[in-house]
Amino acid sequence: MFFRMIRGAFARQKKKMLMIALTIALGASLATAMLNVMMDVGDKVNQELKTYGANITVVPKSASALENLYEIEGEDAEQTAYLREEELGKIKTIFWAFNILDYAPFIDTAATLEDGSGTRITGTWFNHHMELPTGETLDTGVQNLRAWWDITDGEWLDEQKPESENECMAGVVLAERYGLAAGDTIRVETEHGSQELKIAGIFDAGGDEDEQLYASLDTVQKLSDTDGLLTSIEVSALTTPDNELAEKAATQGPQSLSISQYETWYCTAYVSSICFQIQEVITDSVASPVRQVADSEGAIMEKTQLLMLLITFLALIGSALGITNLVTASVMERSNEIGLLKAVGATDGRISSLILTEVMITGIIGAVIGYFAGFGFAQIIGHTVFGSSIEMKPMVIPLVAVLVLLVTLIGSIPAIRMLLRLRPTEVLHGR
Repeated sequence: MFFRMIRGAFARQKKKMLMIALTIALGASLATAMLNVMMDVGDKVNQELKTYGANITVVPKSASALENLYEIEGEDAEQTAYLREEELGKIKTIFWAFNILDYAPFIDTAATLEDGSGTRITGTWFNHHMELPTGETLDTGVQNLRAWWDITDGEWLDEQKPESENECMAGVVLAERYGLAAGDTIRVETEHGSQELKIAGIFDAGGDEDEQLYASLDTVQKLSDTDGLLTSIEVSALTTPDNELAEKAATQGPQSLSISQYETWYCTAYVSSICFQIQEVITDSVASPVRQVADSEGAIMEKTQLLMLLITFLALIGSALGITNLVTASVMERSNEIGLLKAVGATDGRISSLILTEVMITGIIGAVIGYFAGFGFAQIIGHTVFGSSIEMKPMVIPLVAVLVLLVTLIGSIPAIRMLLRLRPTEVLHGR
């Protein structure tokens, strides 16, 4: 009898039930889309932010100590300690190796131009191809790491060409000062030698780099007599926003953590744990986060996820209000039927369960439709905003199911309260 009455209600109120299902489907679709994007957006946002540079800098331990003690850096600090070029491949052997997107070594030295004026020349990788200790290969360099550089004349220096050892790139300020253009030749002299370099391109970095020359790593190592040595390494890594555990490890050191905390911290892609692992494989080094970049990534991530949650919350509120109106209207239309049921002895509990069962069945249908529609919306968002698909997260299914259940129940409460207040005598007498 119970299920016969449910079938009858669906047959008589097809349009209302369809509207309830569509309302729930709309809320479920937005919740599904936002939750899937929110759970997958971390890597997507981090990938986008990586175009703005490295978030980890590695320097020799003694050089870092001098900077901290005497607050000297850059060209004012005399370089007395170096990193080893042969250890660069080890960065891709750490626990979070797959989170290391790009890195580039640097060696810089003071140089004198033909007119006697001074500048600095920095050696680095541009588009370097290297064989890793794991047997894999990696293509990396400043062309990826500093993708925001604007090449105003010429092109990027190409390491794959044999003539690249005799080429360089000039910052736009330096080029304007000396009237340089792509294709020109400039003579560079250092304490340990001199060399004529052809300018492959002029770049605009928007910083101090615009007053410098950049050449291949091997070229500057020869000019500075530092074969196989580096002054610093810049690393771009995908990281997880810091929490209390990460902040404790960063400020008090990993030794302050308990064994379980240490394992959690070490096995999570916090910027501090990745820095610690880099220090483990690079001899006498200090890896530190570029705080402006790392903090910005965390802040953007938190705000993006908060926005997704807010949209989900508002969508569910809208669904609940829609369900309230539709179920209340349905109860009002069926007031005579409900009054008759009460008159023949049906309890409030039985009638309430009847209404709730109808709504829940409709809700399940709407939730299934909404889930698949929502996943489709997530793909549209992924391809439109990030240029890639959004991964389906299995844990979204139970989350959406629970949210739909709660929204459906909350939306049905006003209708159930109205049902409980109906008096059979008044309803059957048309009052």
